[in-house]
Amino acid sequence: MDGQLVLSVILSFFPFIELRLGLPVVIDYCLKNGLNILPYFSLVVIINILVTLFVFFFMDFLHIHFMRIKYYQKFMDKYLEKIKIRGKKFDGKEGFWLYFALALFVAIPLPGTGAWSGAVLVWLLGLNRKKSFISISLGVLIAGIIVLALSFGMFGLLYKIF
Repeated sequence: MDGQLVLSVILSFFPFIELRLGLPVVIDYCLKNGLNILPYFSLVVIINILVTLFVFFFMDFLHIHFMRIKYYQKFMDKYLEKIKIRGKKFDGKEGFWLYFALALFVAIPLPGTGAWSGAVLVWLLGLNRKKSFISISLGVLIAGIIVLALSFGMFGLLYKIF
């Protein structure tokens, strides 16, 4: 497996970066090597969706132990506070529109949104995991399509210039 492909897979798993950077890297790899983008796009999206399950497991079982580490606790206190502020808009409003809003939140391809933040928000608010997983998955797919479209525009422009 090529190093650039491995890099895109790793980037897709990291918080704040997720598929926002992993997908353009894999698109560049595919364009340079004349490969079909669909399988690689699917791989990056699936990895980003699986992040949700990792976050649920981590927050349910490991988070409490990591809170004993000073640097982790300091980072998480700041991060969780930001997520709590965003989540207060939705607190107590469980229903279709809450899960729709969760999907839209994850679908916005900006730092601070995405599968990681969406899964932490679900954990903080104690939302239904199955419905949330579906919403987050839909949001990741939408974000992937947006990033794909933006990447094609960006790479198309670069290839025309150079």
